Amino acid sequence: MKRIMLFILTNIAIMAVLSITLRLLGVDSILAENGSDLNIQALVILSGVIGFGGSFISLLISKWMAKRMTGAVVITNPTTNIEKWLISTVEKQAKIVGIKMPEVAIFPTPEMNAFATGASKNKALMAVSQGLLDNMSQGEVEAVVGHEMSHIANGDMVTLALIQGVVNTFVVFLSRIVGHIVDRVILKNDRGHGIGYFVTVMVAQVVLSILASTIVMYFSRKREFIADTGGADLAGHQNMINALKRLGRVEPAALPEQMAAFGINDKGGFMALFSSHPPIEARIEALENRAVGRS
Repeated sequence: MKRIMLFILTNIAIMAVLSITLRLLGVDSILAENGSDLNIQALVILSGVIGFGGSFISLLISKWMAKRMTGAVVITNPTTNIEKWLISTVEKQAKIVGIKMPEVAIFPTPEMNAFATGASKNKALMAVSQGLLDNMSQGEVEAVVGHEMSHIANGDMVTLALIQGVVNTFVVFLSRIVGHIVDRVILKNDRGHGIGYFVTVMVAQVVLSILASTIVMYFSRKREFIADTGGADLAGHQNMINALKRLGRVEPAALPEQMAAFGINDKGGFMALFSSHPPIEARIEALENRAVGRS
């Protein structure tokens, strides 16, 4: 509930800051002098609703989408030994980190991966791939599960949704400001928004979205280091290191784009700035340095 309230309060704060900043910079006066009828306050509210609304809806339906995109099957009645062990492991870790038992699922792929998602830490989903169960030792799987349980316990799903909502708001707002300036100030169109506005908004939104994604991915990479330490604390440093080393030996399994930030590993983006995960080597080094510091 605290994170949801933070989500709402941040939305209001962002809209207020945008409105005040533009007034201080005199943007509304410049537009008025050029015959612009742009309502800054209305645009700020619209941008906040679109930016945070889309992010919030994605968060609410994240479990439903994850199951359908990955084919994950929730274990409701464990029958095999590995299913029973997996449920027991998640149950034990949930008690340690202080959250309610999440749904546990297995998704059918021979590649090694896992993810966690959900609208809140007490209504989450934790899933591992069949390939992960088949190719890792129990200690390594336990570490991967601990990594995902740390994501849940730390509220990373809500945190990244909040950050995504902030950058979405700026993208929607700034792209329309740029479009309006081009249409009214540069092209001198005074008969409603013309083609110049719509083309400029589309181009600006694409460019700004690409730039904004680097901000979200930066925070995602930071959360991965924290989740690694959580996995190490729950299952042992060496198990977490071994799990990462095993993942580093194979081509990482790709999750759907919406799930990539909450997986144990990811193919990343075209460049490091666009990757949701740090390099495996950097994650292993961080854990090894932590282990040395604690010894």
